[in-house]
Amino acid sequence: MKSDVSEAFSQIIKEKNIDRELLSSIIESIMYSMIRKKYGEVDNFDVFVNMDKGEIEISQIKTIVETVTDDTFEIDLESAIKVEPDLELGDEYVEIVNPASFGRRLIISAKQNLNQKIKEAEKDIIFEEFKNRTGEIVVGDIRQMNRNEIYLNIEGIEIVLPKREQIYNERYRRGDHLRVLIKDVVRSHRGPEIVVSRADANFLVRLFEIEVPEIYDGIIEIKGISREAGDRTKIAVYSNDKRIDAVGACVGMKGVRIQSIVKELNNEKIDIIPWSSEPEIFISRAINPAKPVKIIIDEEEKKAVAVIPDDQISLAIGKGGQNKRIASKITAYEIETIKESDYEEMVSEDTVDDIDVVELEELGKSIISKLIAGGFETVDDIVQAGKDSVSQINGIGPKTVEKIFDLIESLYEE
Repeated sequence: MKSDVSEAFSQIIKEKNIDRELLSSIIESIMYSMIRKKYGEVDNFDVFVNMDKGEIEISQIKTIVETVTDDTFEIDLESAIKVEPDLELGDEYVEIVNPASFGRRLIISAKQNLNQKIKEAEKDIIFEEFKNRTGEIVVGDIRQMNRNEIYLNIEGIEIVLPKREQIYNERYRRGDHLRVLIKDVVRSHRGPEIVVSRADANFLVRLFEIEVPEIYDGIIEIKGISREAGDRTKIAVYSNDKRIDAVGACVGMKGVRIQSIVKELNNEKIDIIPWSSEPEIFISRAINPAKPVKIIIDEEEKKAVAVIPDDQISLAIGKGGQNKRIASKITAYEIETIKESDYEEMVSEDTVDDIDVVELEELGKSIISKLIAGGFETVDDIVQAGKDSVSQINGIGPKTVEKIFDLIESLYEE
Protein backbone atom coordinates (compact mmCIF):
# COMPACT_ATOMS: atom_id res chain seq x y z
CA MET A 1 0.00 0.00 0.00
CA LYS A 2 1.62 3.22 -1.15
CA SER A 3 -0.31 6.15 0.24
CA ASP A 4 0.32 9.36 2.14
CA VAL A 5 0.56 7.33 5.34
CA SER A 6 3.03 4.80 3.94
CA GLU A 7 5.10 7.61 2.38
CA ALA A 8 5.28 9.32 5.74
CA PHE A 9 6.22 5.97 7.28
CA SER A 10 9.03 5.49 4.73
CA GLN A 11 10.40 8.93 5.54
CA ILE A 12 10.34 8.22 9.27
CA ILE A 13 12.34 5.01 8.82
CA LYS A 14 15.06 7.02 7.07
CA GLU A 15 15.15 9.92 9.55
CA LYS A 16 14.32 8.53 12.97
CA ASN A 17 16.55 6.39 15.12
CA ILE A 18 13.76 4.30 16.60
CA ASP A 19 13.77 0.58 17.30
CA ARG A 20 12.28 -1.16 14.25
CA GLU A 21 10.00 -3.42 16.27
CA LEU A 22 8.67 -0.47 18.23
CA LEU A 23 8.07 1.51 15.05
CA SER A 24 6.32 -1.46 13.45
CA SER A 25 3.97 -1.83 16.43
CA ILE A 26 3.17 1.91 16.31
CA ILE A 27 2.26 1.68 12.61
CA GLU A 28 0.09 -1.40 13.18
CA SER A 29 -1.70 0.31 16.05
CA ILE A 30 -2.50 3.35 13.91
CA MET A 31 -3.71 1.23 11.00
CA TYR A 32 -6.04 -0.77 13.22
CA SER A 33 -7.34 2.51 14.63
CA MET A 34 -8.15 3.69 11.10
CA ILE A 35 -9.88 0.40 10.34
CA ARG A 36 -11.98 0.62 13.50
CA LYS A 37 -13.06 4.18 12.67
CA LYS A 38 -14.15 3.18 9.15
CA TYR A 39 -15.54 -0.31 9.62
CA GLY A 40 -16.29 -0.50 13.34
CA GLU A 41 -14.58 -3.93 13.48
CA VAL A 42 -10.99 -5.14 13.18
CA ASP A 43 -11.41 -8.89 13.78
CA ASN A 44 -11.29 -9.83 10.09
CA PHE A 45 -8.45 -7.45 9.14
CA ASP A 46 -4.71 -8.08 9.03
CA VAL A 47 -2.05 -5.38 8.87
CA PHE A 48 1.38 -6.22 7.46
CA VAL A 49 4.22 -3.72 7.85
CA ASN A 50 7.28 -4.12 5.61
CA MET A 51 10.06 -2.38 7.52
CA ASP A 52 12.59 -2.80 4.73
CA LYS A 53 10.50 -1.28 1.93
CA GLY A 54 8.50 1.13 4.03
CA GLU A 55 5.20 -0.36 2.88
CA ILE A 56 1.96 -1.16 4.64
CA GLU A 57 -0.51 -3.79 3.45
CA ILE A 58 -4.03 -4.09 4.85
CA SER A 59 -5.99 -7.24 4.06
CA GLN A 60 -9.66 -7.94 4.78
CA ILE A 61 -10.80 -11.55 5.17
CA LYS A 62 -14.36 -12.25 3.94
CA THR A 63 -16.51 -15.35 3.71
CA ILE A 64 -17.98 -16.26 0.30
CA VAL A 65 -21.78 -16.40 0.44
CA GLU A 66 -24.72 -16.46 -2.02
CA THR A 67 -26.34 -13.31 -0.65
CA VAL A 68 -24.31 -10.64 1.13
CA THR A 69 -25.91 -9.28 4.31
CA ASP A 70 -22.77 -7.60 5.76
CA ASP A 71 -20.16 -6.52 3.25
CA THR A 72 -17.58 -6.06 6.03
CA PHE A 73 -17.47 -9.81 6.57
CA GLU A 74 -18.99 -11.27 3.37
CA ILE A 75 -18.56 -11.30 -0.40
CA ASP A 76 -20.72 -12.94 -3.08
CA LEU A 77 -19.35 -15.87 -5.08
CA GLU A 78 -19.60 -14.06 -8.41
CA SER A 79 -17.34 -11.23 -7.27
CA ALA A 80 -14.87 -13.61 -5.63
CA ILE A 81 -14.32 -15.92 -8.61
CA LYS A 82 -13.52 -12.94 -10.81
CA VAL A 83 -10.30 -12.70 -8.84
CA GLU A 84 -9.79 -16.37 -7.93
CA PRO A 85 -11.81 -18.74 -10.13
CA ASP A 86 -11.23 -21.82 -7.89
CA LEU A 87 -13.05 -20.41 -4.89
CA GLU A 88 -16.38 -21.86 -3.68
CA LEU A 89 -19.19 -20.97 -1.29
CA GLY A 90 -17.98 -20.97 2.31
CA ASP A 91 -14.34 -20.33 1.39
CA GLU A 92 -12.40 -17.39 2.77
CA TYR A 93 -11.57 -14.57 0.41
CA VAL A 94 -8.68 -12.19 1.11
CA GLU A 95 -9.24 -8.68 -0.19
CA ILE A 96 -6.48 -6.06 -0.26
CA VAL A 97 -7.93 -2.80 1.04
CA ASN A 98 -7.55 0.20 -1.27
CA PRO A 99 -5.98 3.05 0.74
CA ALA A 100 -8.21 5.53 -1.04
CA SER A 101 -11.21 3.88 0.59
CA PHE A 102 -10.25 5.35 3.97
CA GLY A 103 -10.89 8.87 2.76
CA ARG A 104 -8.75 11.97 2.99
CA ARG A 105 -9.85 12.92 6.52
CA LEU A 106 -8.86 9.56 8.03
CA ILE A 107 -5.53 9.56 6.21
CA ILE A 108 -4.66 13.07 7.50
CA SER A 109 -5.69 11.98 11.02
CA ALA A 110 -3.50 8.87 10.72
CA LYS A 111 -0.48 10.97 9.68
CA GLN A 112 -1.00 13.29 12.63
CA ASN A 113 -1.43 10.34 14.95
CA LEU A 114 1.72 8.76 13.54
CA ASN A 115 3.77 11.89 14.14
CA GLN A 116 2.43 12.19 17.69
CA LYS A 117 3.23 8.56 18.49
CA ILE A 118 6.72 8.97 17.05
CA LYS A 119 7.34 12.04 19.21
CA GLU A 120 6.19 10.14 22.29
CA ALA A 121 8.41 7.19 21.36
CA GLU A 122 11.37 9.51 20.87
CA LYS A 123 10.77 11.05 24.30
CA ASP A 124 10.68 7.58 25.86
CA ILE A 125 13.91 6.64 24.07
CA ILE A 126 15.64 9.82 25.26
CA PHE A 127 14.38 9.26 28.82
CA GLU A 128 15.63 5.66 28.97
CA GLU A 129 18.95 6.47 27.30
CA PHE A 130 19.84 9.32 29.65
CA LYS A 131 18.38 7.58 32.70
CA ASN A 132 20.89 4.80 32.07
CA ARG A 133 23.66 7.41 31.77
CA THR A 134 23.00 9.05 35.13
CA GLY A 135 26.35 9.78 36.77
CA GLU A 136 28.17 10.12 33.43
CA ILE A 137 30.12 13.20 32.38
CA VAL A 138 29.13 14.71 29.03
CA VAL A 139 30.13 17.82 27.09
CA GLY A 140 27.55 20.29 25.82
CA ASP A 141 27.33 23.69 24.16
CA ILE A 142 25.61 26.55 25.97
CA ARG A 143 22.65 27.57 23.79
CA GLN A 144 20.53 29.71 26.10
CA MET A 145 20.93 31.40 29.48
CA ASN A 146 18.61 33.03 31.97
CA ARG A 147 18.72 34.03 35.61
CA ASN A 148 17.96 30.58 37.03
CA GLU A 149 19.00 28.10 34.34
CA ILE A 150 21.43 27.41 31.55
CA TYR A 151 20.33 25.29 28.59
CA LEU A 152 22.90 23.16 26.82
CA ASN A 153 22.79 21.09 23.67
CA ILE A 154 24.22 17.61 24.05
CA GLU A 155 24.03 15.22 21.12
CA GLY A 156 21.10 17.20 19.76
CA ILE A 157 19.20 17.01 23.05
CA GLU A 158 18.40 20.01 25.26
CA ILE A 159 19.49 19.64 28.87
CA VAL A 160 19.25 22.03 31.80
CA LEU A 161 21.90 23.22 34.26
CA PRO A 162 19.95 24.82 37.17
CA LYS A 163 21.50 27.61 39.20
CA ARG A 164 21.78 25.36 42.26
CA GLU A 165 23.96 22.96 40.24
CA GLN A 166 26.30 25.64 38.92
CA ILE A 167 29.64 26.57 40.48
CA TYR A 168 28.74 29.95 41.99
CA ASN A 169 31.97 31.76 41.02
CA GLU A 170 32.11 30.56 37.41
CA ARG A 171 31.09 32.80 34.54
CA TYR A 172 29.35 31.20 31.57
CA ARG A 173 28.89 32.48 28.03
CA ARG A 174 26.71 31.41 25.15
CA GLY A 175 28.60 29.04 22.86
CA ASP A 176 30.97 27.77 25.58
CA HIS A 177 31.73 24.05 25.72
CA LEU A 178 30.89 22.79 29.20
CA ARG A 179 31.58 19.52 31.00
CA VAL A 180 28.68 18.47 33.19
CA LEU A 181 27.48 15.45 35.14
CA ILE A 182 24.13 13.89 34.25
CA LYS A 183 22.54 14.08 37.70
CA ASP A 184 18.89 13.24 37.17
CA VAL A 185 16.32 12.51 34.47
CA VAL A 186 12.65 13.16 35.22
CA ARG A 187 9.47 13.07 33.18
CA SER A 188 7.54 16.29 32.73
CA HIS A 189 4.60 17.45 30.61
CA ARG A 190 7.15 18.65 28.03
CA GLY A 191 8.94 15.32 27.92
CA PRO A 192 12.10 14.09 29.66
CA GLU A 193 13.92 16.79 31.63
CA ILE A 194 17.64 16.06 31.87
CA VAL A 195 19.23 17.83 34.84
CA VAL A 196 23.01 18.19 34.88
CA SER A 197 25.45 19.51 37.46
CA ARG A 198 28.91 20.93 38.00
CA ALA A 199 28.47 21.46 41.74
CA ASP A 200 27.65 17.87 42.69
CA ALA A 201 30.38 15.95 44.55
CA ASN A 202 30.06 13.09 42.05
CA PHE A 203 31.16 15.44 39.27
CA LEU A 204 34.53 15.70 40.97
CA VAL A 205 34.62 11.93 41.55
CA ARG A 206 34.11 11.32 37.82
CA LEU A 207 36.85 13.84 36.97
CA PHE A 208 39.25 11.88 39.18
CA GLU A 209 38.22 8.65 37.44
CA ILE A 210 39.02 10.23 34.09
CA GLU A 211 42.36 11.73 35.15
CA VAL A 212 43.58 8.92 37.43
CA PRO A 213 43.55 5.49 35.71
CA GLU A 214 44.26 3.76 39.04
CA ILE A 215 40.89 5.00 40.35
CA TYR A 216 39.06 3.90 37.22
CA ASP A 217 40.71 0.46 37.48
CA GLY A 218 39.81 0.11 41.16
CA ILE A 219 43.40 0.05 42.43
CA ILE A 220 42.73 3.28 44.32
CA GLU A 221 39.39 3.80 46.05
CA ILE A 222 37.68 7.08 46.82
CA LYS A 223 36.52 6.46 50.39
CA GLY A 224 34.76 9.75 50.92
CA ILE A 225 34.28 13.23 49.56
CA SER A 226 33.04 16.50 51.03
CA ARG A 227 32.61 19.46 48.73
CA GLU A 228 31.56 23.09 48.85
CA ALA A 229 31.63 23.78 45.13
CA GLY A 230 33.78 26.68 44.01
CA ASP A 231 35.68 26.90 47.28
CA ARG A 232 37.08 23.72 48.75
CA THR A 233 36.85 19.94 48.52
CA LYS A 234 38.33 17.20 50.65
CA ILE A 235 38.61 13.76 49.10
CA ALA A 236 39.77 10.67 50.97
CA VAL A 237 41.62 8.02 48.96
CA TYR A 238 42.99 4.56 49.74
CA SER A 239 45.29 2.29 47.76
CA ASN A 240 44.53 -1.44 47.54
CA ASP A 241 48.11 -1.96 46.34
CA LYS A 242 50.76 -1.13 48.94
CA ARG A 243 53.22 -0.39 46.16
CA ILE A 244 51.12 2.53 44.94
CA ASP A 245 50.81 5.77 46.89
CA ALA A 246 47.18 6.86 46.67
CA VAL A 247 47.84 10.58 47.13
CA GLY A 248 50.82 10.56 44.77
CA ALA A 249 48.83 8.82 42.04
CA CYS A 250 46.04 11.40 42.33
CA VAL A 251 48.47 14.32 42.22
CA GLY A 252 50.40 12.88 39.28
CA MET A 253 53.88 13.62 37.98
CA LYS A 254 54.66 17.27 38.78
CA GLY A 255 51.02 17.68 39.80
CA VAL A 256 49.72 17.30 36.25
CA ARG A 257 46.66 15.22 37.18
CA ILE A 258 45.39 17.36 40.03
CA GLN A 259 46.16 20.56 38.12
CA SER A 260 43.94 19.40 35.27
CA ILE A 261 41.04 18.86 37.70
CA VAL A 262 41.62 22.15 39.53
CA LYS A 263 41.64 23.99 36.20
CA GLU A 264 38.34 22.37 35.20
CA LEU A 265 36.83 23.52 38.52
CA ASN A 266 37.92 27.15 38.23
CA ASN A 267 40.80 26.78 40.75
CA GLU A 268 38.75 25.15 43.48
CA LYS A 269 41.02 24.03 46.35
CA ILE A 270 41.27 20.25 46.62
CA ASP A 271 42.72 18.47 49.65
CA ILE A 272 43.62 14.84 48.91
CA ILE A 273 43.62 12.91 52.18
CA PRO A 274 45.02 9.42 52.79
CA TRP A 275 42.09 7.51 54.27
CA SER A 276 42.55 5.65 57.57
CA SER A 277 40.26 3.28 59.47
CA GLU A 278 41.50 4.85 62.72
CA PRO A 279 39.36 7.92 63.50
CA GLU A 280 42.15 9.82 65.30
CA ILE A 281 44.47 9.54 62.31
CA PHE A 282 41.77 10.27 59.73
CA ILE A 283 40.47 13.34 61.59
CA SER A 284 44.01 14.62 62.08
CA ARG A 285 44.55 14.41 58.31
CA ALA A 286 41.12 15.83 57.47
CA ILE A 287 41.65 19.04 59.48
CA ASN A 288 44.57 19.91 57.17
CA PRO A 289 46.19 22.45 56.61
CA ALA A 290 46.33 22.67 60.43
CA LYS A 291 48.42 20.06 62.25
CA PRO A 292 46.64 18.96 65.45
CA VAL A 293 48.72 18.03 68.49
CA LYS A 294 45.98 15.78 69.85
CA ILE A 295 42.63 14.30 68.81
CA ILE A 296 40.14 13.25 71.49
CA ILE A 297 37.39 10.92 70.27
CA ASP A 298 33.89 10.33 71.64
CA GLU A 299 32.93 7.26 69.66
CA GLU A 300 29.44 6.95 71.10
CA GLU A 301 28.43 10.53 70.28
CA LYS A 302 30.48 10.63 67.07
CA LYS A 303 32.23 13.77 68.26
CA ALA A 304 35.89 14.74 68.31
CA VAL A 305 38.01 17.50 69.84
CA ALA A 306 41.04 18.61 67.82
CA VAL A 307 43.70 20.35 69.88
CA ILE A 308 45.38 22.84 67.56
CA PRO A 309 48.55 24.92 68.01
CA ASP A 310 47.53 28.49 68.84
CA ASP A 311 49.03 29.91 65.65
CA GLN A 312 47.11 27.40 63.46
CA ILE A 313 43.62 27.67 64.93
CA SER A 314 42.38 29.94 62.11
CA LEU A 315 43.65 27.41 59.53
CA ALA A 316 41.82 24.59 61.27
CA ILE A 317 38.53 26.50 61.35
CA GLY A 318 38.86 28.08 57.90
CA LYS A 319 36.98 31.03 56.46
CA GLY A 320 33.46 31.04 57.87
CA GLY A 321 34.18 27.69 59.55
CA GLN A 322 34.46 26.01 56.16
CA ASN A 323 37.54 23.85 56.78
CA LYS A 324 36.17 22.44 60.03
CA ARG A 325 32.73 21.94 58.45
CA ILE A 326 34.08 19.98 55.47
CA ALA A 327 36.39 17.93 57.68
CA SER A 328 33.43 17.03 59.92
CA LYS A 329 31.40 15.88 56.93
CA ILE A 330 34.06 13.67 55.37
CA THR A 331 34.99 12.01 58.68
CA ALA A 332 31.39 11.70 59.94
CA TYR A 333 32.49 13.17 63.29
CA GLU A 334 31.37 16.52 64.69
CA ILE A 335 34.73 18.19 65.16
CA GLU A 336 35.36 20.85 67.79
CA THR A 337 38.64 22.77 67.61
CA ILE A 338 40.43 24.16 70.66
CA LYS A 339 43.66 26.10 71.10
CA GLU A 340 46.52 24.15 72.64
CA SER A 341 46.98 26.78 75.36
CA ASP A 342 43.30 26.63 76.32
CA TYR A 343 43.41 22.85 76.40
CA GLU A 344 46.48 22.81 78.70
CA GLU A 345 44.76 25.22 81.05
CA MET A 346 41.67 23.03 81.14
CA VAL A 347 43.76 19.92 81.79
CA SER A 348 45.62 21.71 84.60
CA GLU A 349 42.36 22.76 86.27
CA ASP A 350 40.87 19.31 85.90
CA THR A 351 44.00 17.79 87.46
CA VAL A 352 43.75 20.05 90.52
CA ASP A 353 40.03 19.40 90.90
CA ASP A 354 40.67 15.67 91.00
CA ILE A 355 43.15 15.91 93.93
CA ASP A 356 41.89 14.12 97.03
CA VAL A 357 41.74 16.10 100.29
CA VAL A 358 44.03 13.51 101.96
CA GLU A 359 46.80 14.69 99.60
CA LEU A 360 46.70 18.23 101.08
CA GLU A 361 49.28 17.29 103.73
CA GLU A 362 50.14 20.94 104.42
CA LEU A 363 46.79 21.28 106.22
CA GLY A 364 47.60 18.63 108.77
CA LYS A 365 45.79 15.43 109.67
CA SER A 366 43.31 17.08 112.01
CA ILE A 367 41.93 19.55 109.43
CA ILE A 368 41.93 16.88 106.71
CA SER A 369 39.88 14.58 108.95
CA LYS A 370 37.39 17.36 109.71
CA LEU A 371 37.00 18.17 105.98
CA ILE A 372 36.35 14.53 105.12
CA ALA A 373 33.91 14.21 108.01
CA GLY A 374 32.13 17.28 106.63
CA GLY A 375 31.68 15.52 103.24
CA PHE A 376 34.57 17.16 101.36
CA GLU A 377 36.65 14.43 99.70
CA THR A 378 38.26 16.28 96.76
CA VAL A 379 39.56 19.76 96.01
CA ASP A 380 36.67 20.20 93.59
CA ASP A 381 34.20 19.51 96.42
CA ILE A 382 35.73 22.35 98.44
CA VAL A 383 35.86 24.80 95.51
CA GLN A 384 32.27 24.10 94.51
CA ALA A 385 31.00 24.48 98.11
CA GLY A 386 32.79 27.79 98.77
CA LYS A 387 34.22 29.36 101.92
CA ASP A 388 30.89 29.81 103.74
CA SER A 389 30.08 26.11 103.58
CA VAL A 390 33.55 25.04 104.71
CA SER A 391 33.41 27.48 107.66
CA GLN A 392 30.31 25.66 108.96
CA ILE A 393 32.40 22.59 109.83
CA ASN A 394 33.00 22.23 113.57
CA GLY A 395 36.58 23.03 114.49
CA ILE A 396 37.39 25.01 111.33
CA GLY A 397 37.57 28.73 111.91
CA PRO A 398 37.93 31.69 109.50
CA LYS A 399 41.75 31.59 109.54
CA THR A 400 41.76 27.88 108.71
CA VAL A 401 39.29 28.48 105.86
CA GLU A 402 41.62 31.11 104.38
CA LYS A 403 44.56 28.72 104.75
CA ILE A 404 42.65 25.97 102.90
CA PHE A 405 41.68 28.20 99.99
CA ASP A 406 45.16 29.81 99.77
CA LEU A 407 46.63 26.34 99.40
CA ILE A 408 44.15 25.38 96.69
CA GLU A 409 44.81 28.66 94.81
CA SER A 410 48.55 27.94 94.87
CA LEU A 411 47.88 24.55 93.30
CA TYR A 412 46.02 26.18 90.38
CA GLU A 413 48.86 28.63 89.87
CA GLU A 414 51.33 25.80 89.58
